[in-house]
Amino acid sequence: MPTWGEILAELTQSAPANGGVPDYDGVRRRYLKALNAHTGRDTIIYYSNWLRGSGPGITLEDMQGLMEVCRGLKTGVVDVILHSPGGSAEATASIVRYLRRQFPVMRVFVPLAAMSAATMWTLAADRVVMGSHSQLGPIDPQLLTPQGAIPARAIIEQFKRAQKECANDPSLLGAWLPILQQYGPALLDQCESAEKLSRDLVREWLRTYMFRGDPKATAKATSAARYFGSYSIHRSHSLGIDRDQARAKGIVVDDLESDQTLQDLVLSVHHATLHTFAAPPIKIVENHLGRAWVQSQASIPLGLPMGIPQQMPPMGLPNQPPAPPLEPDF
Repeated sequence: MPTWGEILAELTQSAPANGGVPDYDGVRRRYLKALNAHTGRDTIIYYSNWLRGSGPGITLEDMQGLMEVCRGLKTGVVDVILHSPGGSAEATASIVRYLRRQFPVMRVFVPLAAMSAATMWTLAADRVVMGSHSQLGPIDPQLLTPQGAIPARAIIEQFKRAQKECANDPSLLGAWLPILQQYGPALLDQCESAEKLSRDLVREWLRTYMFRGDPKATAKATSAARYFGSYSIHRSHSLGIDRDQARAKGIVVDDLESDQTLQDLVLSVHHATLHTFAAPPIKIVENHLGRAWVQSQASIPLGLPMGIPQQMPPMGLPNQPPAPPLEPDF
């Protein structure tokens, strides 16, 4: 398997024959095609440059990318290589619904990390493939407030604590009032609904796909969804859940290392794609046929196979403003 450094050297060596620019597309696509040739399964990558802080999460706009790369895929069997911090649960639900209508069999690879709503997407697969270094994450919703992202369950627990303390000692109301006044009157309902949405979606997907045919499917799916969605268990939305922890909750996880050739090809695709983020792209959705949808910082998402990253046309528009307060995120 070419390491991160070896693929970087390969990219550097490709530059002279590519107008002085590393052939990010050529190298990445070569490994993607090799992976498809090894598995015989349609293959899609969904990557965000989130580890460097510039990659967006899952949004409904990504449906454009999935529609683009699913065109021409006809086997009904797909491998998705997923690398994302999460995003909108509602957008993830739309993406899962779209993919599962086309692909009765879906396997999700997590070469490094698929967190939050990306974990929800992963749990809609029939099987998951993870390495010893790979991680999923809790699916408890976070509310974006002027103070930053706050777990929905933490807000609910804070209200309950305030209610209890003020009932026992009304003189504490003055201390609690400035905190409670930051939140709108419907906030508790919003928090509870967001929690229920994430758990309900994952429970239904597990029951329908990964656990189908299992007489205990509903009970297993409910237990797993409760575990992944529990703030009280994980206490941090960024805490990784490794493959052994996922297996302990019934998730069907295959070891990436069990097939050395498969591991080499998947990690080569992973490294080559992350190297592509040295150029303007911040999100890439692509299939093994070379069809791609690419989102670039201050650039137009492209619905055609990606050319040299440096040549993507600018949008001429400012970056998107920060998310409004009190918007659930996963």
